[in-house]
Amino acid sequence: MKKLAIIGASYLQAPLIQKAKDMDCETHVFAWAAEDVGEKMADHFYPISIVEKDAILEKCREIGIDGICTIASDLAAVTVNYVAEKMDLPGNGMRCCEKSTNKHKMREAFAAAGDPSPRSILIEPGTDLSVLNGMQYPLIVKPTDRSGSRGITEVQRPAALQAAIVRAREQSFEKKVLVEEFVTGQEYSVECVSYRGEHHLLQITLKYTTGAPMYIETGHMEPAPLTAEMREKVRSVVFHALDTLEIQNGASHSELKIDQAGNIKLIEIGGRMGGDCIGSHLVPNTTGWDFVGMVVQIALGQAPDMTRHPHYPACGVRFVFGPRDLELRAVLREAPGITMLEESPIDPMDHMVTDSSTRFGYYLFAAEDAATLCAWMEK
Repeated sequence: MKKLAIIGASYLQAPLIQKAKDMDCETHVFAWAAEDVGEKMADHFYPISIVEKDAILEKCREIGIDGICTIASDLAAVTVNYVAEKMDLPGNGMRCCEKSTNKHKMREAFAAAGDPSPRSILIEPGTDLSVLNGMQYPLIVKPTDRSGSRGITEVQRPAALQAAIVRAREQSFEKKVLVEEFVTGQEYSVECVSYRGEHHLLQITLKYTTGAPMYIETGHMEPAPLTAEMREKVRSVVFHALDTLEIQNGASHSELKIDQAGNIKLIEIGGRMGGDCIGSHLVPNTTGWDFVGMVVQIALGQAPDMTRHPHYPACGVRFVFGPRDLELRAVLREAPGITMLEESPIDPMDHMVTDSSTRFGYYLFAAEDAATLCAWMEK
C-alpha cells in the first residue's frame, strides 16, 4: 500500500483525502490540530502546523512516504514542494514554488519571460509611496502571499491608497504588498494538470465576483463560453507561463482576464488545484476527468489517467452571501433542466463577508446546456 502525505486537514483537503483512500493509499495528514474534517478522515493524523516544513520532513522520512501533495492551498504547497525536493519525490521544487506562491516573484518572472501581465510595484514597510507616481488609477492592492481574495482592494483615488496598503499588509505573512495596474475584461481561470513538464488543459472556468472593491468570488461556471480560437489562445498563453514558473508536476490554477479586443492578461497562477469547488467538483462534473485522482497519481510518480467518464454539459457553483442566494437555491431545486448536485451546510449569517473564507455556504448544480446555466448564474 502506497503511503501518501497530505498537507492540510480542512474541508479543502477532504476530497483529496477521500480520493487517496479510495485509491488504496494509506493517508498521512499533517495540520495544526483544530478538529477539522481531515483529522477524522485520515488513516494517520499528525498535529504539526503546515508551515513547520522541517518537522514534517522529519516525520515523512520516518514514515517512508511514497508521495506528498495538497490541493487548493498556496501555503501548504510550499511545504509539499520542500519535502518533495528533500526526499526526491515528484514535485516542482522550491525555485518554482517561490515564483508560484509569491505574487511579486511571479510578476518578475512573467516580465522577464514576456508573459502578458499587469505592471506592478512592490511596497515593503518603509517604502516611499512616491514610487507609485505615474501609475494610473484605479489600482489593485493585494498581499504578496495570500489567496482567496484576502486583503485585495480596488483603489479609485490616492486618498484611499494608504488604508488599502495597511489592510493588505495585515493579511500578508511577509508583510509585503503589491500595487498593480487595474486590468479590464472578463475574468476566467484555467485548470491544468502537468506531468514531467507536459501540460494538459482540462477546463476553463468563467468567474463571477462582487466587483470593486474586494472582488470576492460569488460563483463559477464551466465550461466558459469561449470560441475554439480563444480557447486555443488561452492554452498557448497559459502553457508558456507554466513553463516560465517551472511548473512540471501536478495541478495548476491560472487566473486571467480577457478584454473586449481579445487581449489576455495573466493575474496569477498557483501551482496547485483551484479551490472554491473548481478542481474538486466542477472539472470532473464537466469533463469526466478525475482531477483529484490525477493529483494523487502524479504525487506517486504515475502518469495521470486521462480516461473520461460520464459528465454534464455545464455545471456551476454559487456561494451564499445572504438570504437572496437561499431563495434562488429554492427556485433552482424545482427548475426544469436543472440538477442539484450538492448543497453545503449554511453558516449563521451573523457577520460581513470580507473574503472567500467568510461566505456562508455554497450549492452546486448542473444544466442541460451552458446558456441555461449562464442565465441562472447571472440571476
